[in-house]
Amino acid sequence: MSASGNPPLAGAAATPVHFEFAWAPAHRRANRLFGVTPARTWVDVDWGTLDAHFGRWQLITPLSNITAVKITGPYKFLKVAGPPRLGITDLGITFATNCRQGALLTFRDKVAAIDPFGIFRHPELTVTVADIDAFVRLIRNRAELTA
Repeated sequence: MSASGNPPLAGAAATPVHFEFAWAPAHRRANRLFGVTPARTWVDVDWGTLDAHFGRWQLITPLSNITAVKITGPYKFLKVAGPPRLGITDLGITFATNCRQGALLTFRDKVAAIDPFGIFRHPELTVTVADIDAFVRLIRNRAELTA
């Protein structure tokens, strides 16, 4: 299966589409202090779920909970480097490994990610995956969003 969003062939396993993060050298150093490394960061998208990993943090939500996706950036290093970043005004969460660009996902229902008890719930997630265009196309296709 490819990131094109085409359904699997009949009888084919519904393997998630796996997206690695795009890493900038400065982020590798800053994020490593918090256990966020290339081996522990990825986003998987299957036919019903988005599963984002960022070191010890994870956000899982049904694709039906995604109401919008768009490419954003650039970002300021001090606002995105290191552990997941929490938006002060809206509690949006950012999993960033570069300052160039990311995909901003908006949720219908807020989602837990930053704390193990789910006290903080997030209306948005930004991820800086390497193949941003394929990621956005796949989310739009599978979540049945209009551009």
